[in-house]
Amino acid sequence: MAYPAPRITPRPSSRRHPLVATAMVLPLAALLVVAFGGWDAVVTQASSVGVMLGR
Repeated sequence: MAYPAPRITPRPSSRRHPLVATAMVLPLAALLVVAFGGWDAVVTQASSVGVMLGR
């Protein structure tokens, strides 16, 4: 029976900083504005980010 190779690098246990998460989501929000031509998608995305940052 074959066993998987052990991990050499450990997984990071720390959480992502809220500013990094926000910086990752802003380009997606801008893309939604361009793709759908409205602010509704941006408001929905910003609301989701706000809930995520509130945890």
